[in-house]
Formats: sequence, structure tokens, C-alpha cells
Amino acid sequence: MAEASGVQVTRNEAEEQFEAAMEGGKGVLTYAEQNGKLYVLHTEVPEALEGHGVGGALVRTAMDYARGQGVKVVPFCPFAKTWLQRHGDYDDMLDTE
Repeated sequence: MAEASGVQVTRNEAEEQFEAAMEGGKGVLTYAEQNGKLYVLHTEVPEALEGHGVGGALVRTAMDYARGQGVKVVPFCPFAKTWLQRHGDYDDMLDTE
């Protein structure tokens, strides 16, 4: 479990997703972990939670998880790609394939 921007994020290993449940809904980042890489597939945040840092907290938690596992990240999700462009402290972890 991690907390970023006041948003609490948990990893649901069985569903291969990070989740941020809050009043107003649940934000989710889905991923696939294989071949020594973490593939960030999709980030979804309910409209009621948009603009509250939920998406960013999900991506940051996924990146911190990947760093802890020593794996590279392949971002397919457009939101995650944009977020990562603004947060260069994760550049060393990206694998564009």
C-alpha cells in the first residue's frame, strides 16, 4: 500500500491492478508483469475523482513498485505516458520496446 498526494493506493495482485478507492468511486491502473517488465496498460479514474491526483498517484505507485522489483516499465496507457513525460525522475526505468 502506498500513499501519494493524499490518495491511498493498494496493489491487487490477483487482478493485476493498482486501486485507489475513495468516496466517489475507485481509480484503477491495470498492468501486466512479464518477461522482467511491467506493462502499464490502462488508467481509469471516475469522473467524480478527476482532478484530485488519483491518476497520478496510481502511476507513481506503479512506478515505485516497479523500481522496488528492479523491472523496467513499458507504458502503453496514454495517461501514464503523459504523466511520465512530466516526471523525469522515472526516465531511467522506461523501456519503450
